[in-house]
Amino acid sequence: MAYKISDECISCGICKDDCPADAISEGDTQYHIDPELCTDCGLCASTCPSEAITD
Repeated sequence: MAYKISDECISCGICKDDCPADAISEGDTQYHIDPELCTDCGLCASTCPSEAITD
């Protein structure tokens, strides 16, 4: 199951930079994770400063 980004996202971009699968993209108001590309590694969740990413 892919990780998800909640409304707590502050659009800092740290998760996108850390994603080895390039599964994270910038949306209009926050970042989004493509479930087809997400490998469930958890790097994004561990680096998110606002704890907006969950599995």
